[in-house]
Amino acid sequence: MSDFIKKKKYGQNFLTSDRIPARIAAESGITSECGVIEIGPGLGVLTKQLLSVAKKVVAIEIDEELIPILNEKFAQHDNFLLINKDILEIDLGKLIEEQFPGMPVCVCANLPYYITTPILMKLLEGKHGFRTITVMVQKEVAQRLCSKCGDSEYGAITASVNYYASVKRLFPVKAGSFSPPPKVDSAVIRFDLFDTPPVTPADENTFFAVIRAAFAQRRKTLLNALHTAFGDRLTREQIAQIIEDAGLKADVRGEKTDNKTLCFISDKIFFNINGGKQK
Repeated sequence: MSDFIKKKKYGQNFLTSDRIPARIAAESGITSECGVIEIGPGLGVLTKQLLSVAKKVVAIEIDEELIPILNEKFAQHDNFLLINKDILEIDLGKLIEEQFPGMPVCVCANLPYYITTPILMKLLEGKHGFRTITVMVQKEVAQRLCSKCGDSEYGAITASVNYYASVKRLFPVKAGSFSPPPKVDSAVIRFDLFDTPPVTPADENTFFAVIRAAFAQRRKTLLNALHTAFGDRLTREQIAQIIEDAGLKADVRGEKTDNKTLCFISDKIFFNINGGKQK
């Protein structure tokens, strides 16, 4: 293992003790009946802990140089499978069907900072029925994901994630816990996936388009932001009326709108554009 060279292109920062991985496994909601998808096992310190609590672990590692190291380390575990692939290129639905028949499935990962959002959105948008997703992310990202409507950190990613899951900050992790140490501290957060979303938009594409527009330029009022996004199909007056119907003031900004309000607005926009009636 000492000959392995960490690669910047993969954002590799490896945990140096079992203490933090043990806590991640303990607080992840994983039980002995669960299958686990681990993203980026690295040198396997978290994998070791997951194998002790889960029924089966499928680890997905992009770095081919780590494959022989991990296969040798966990050769005695018949509940371990290693896949050398990029998580963003994997058909998760097919993987779950083949590897975890009849099992509740959880995800655990120490996510590379540079690709955190694409991975999270792939996991959430796929609607694969994960029980929990437990990840270590940059501290500032954790604050953003766990923020509430009206907080300074609240943004489009927060609102989007809140459609799929409740998010809980579990514990902080200092930079010195890694080799090499990153330039920032981290935090472990857990997503508990909803069986049914807390809001039911008439059209999901419009709902997420409203979210993106509402937070695209934080200095803009919601009226101006929505007019920029939908002004080719709705008049400024129509959008102003929709905002008023939502019970908001004309100068409100996106960060003051929760998902219930954003869903109401998106439904009004959708039905106005499509000439239908509000349900």
